[in-house]
Amino acid sequence: METKHKKEVKYNSIILIPTDFSENCENAVSHGVELARFLHYNVCILHVIDKQAESTIKKDEPALDVVKQKLQKNKEEYEKKFNVNIETLIRYGNILKVIDKVAVELKANLMLLGTPGKQGLQHLLGSHALKVVLDSPCPVVVVQKRSFDNGYKNIVLPVSNELESRQAIEWVMLMSRLFNSRILLYQSLESDPALISRLKIIIQQISKVLNDEKVPHTVKVAEKPKDFAAQVISYAVANKSDMIMIITMSGAEVPGFIFSVWDERMMFNEAQIPVMCINPIELGEYYYDWMG
Repeated sequence: METKHKKEVKYNSIILIPTDFSENCENAVSHGVELARFLHYNVCILHVIDKQAESTIKKDEPALDVVKQKLQKNKEEYEKKFNVNIETLIRYGNILKVIDKVAVELKANLMLLGTPGKQGLQHLLGSHALKVVLDSPCPVVVVQKRSFDNGYKNIVLPVSNELESRQAIEWVMLMSRLFNSRILLYQSLESDPALISRLKIIIQQISKVLNDEKVPHTVKVAEKPKDFAAQVISYAVANKSDMIMIITMSGAEVPGFIFSVWDERMMFNEAQIPVMCINPIELGEYYYDWMG
């Protein structure tokens, strides 16, 4: 199947932020616009009218006017507050499909996704946020109620044998340049000699780059071989982390989309730490101007 990410595509320095105007989505808008200010990006705030509401809203102009007014309020408030260029967009259709379709059309570099966790917002995100993340053509930062504050000063990067270290390093370096971040490498505990050897190589690769670029970092090995996700979250909480950065790992197939317990545990962590989800891709398919 032909990939939707073309090597020659230059991305447009855009952060896409879907919203249904709920509290968590409003926080995602605020969070995303503040991040855009650091990146010198533009923002597109997207509202999707699903099929159930489409016929009603199309017939009811006042209802559509309310949506437009809310988007305009977001635009005016955040443009004035953060001096970031913001566009708004209304689309009709299947919400899960439309969000990622718009990301492709806009050639967005990043998406901010607001969710209250696994429950709630079922018509937009809820547990289906995983579907949006795994189908996204760009990395997705999943946020709950935690605000942006001063950015991402402490970033936890879980390191296991599934990690594509080269892609993780690219994002780690970007965030460290923006926020002078401290990188906390949290390594899974293995008993198999082959896996231990591979993990050692991965850690060495990452540490070398960080040392060369003088990025402060530490390495911590998990205490138990099982329940790595829970240990990662506990470690992030103990170290007052502002972000957990993961390469998404698909698991068992579930009707409708790929499901991963690992991804869900990270994205919907009870500490509400923002999680950057990066889909594994072949290096070279993306071209990010700001990574040059």
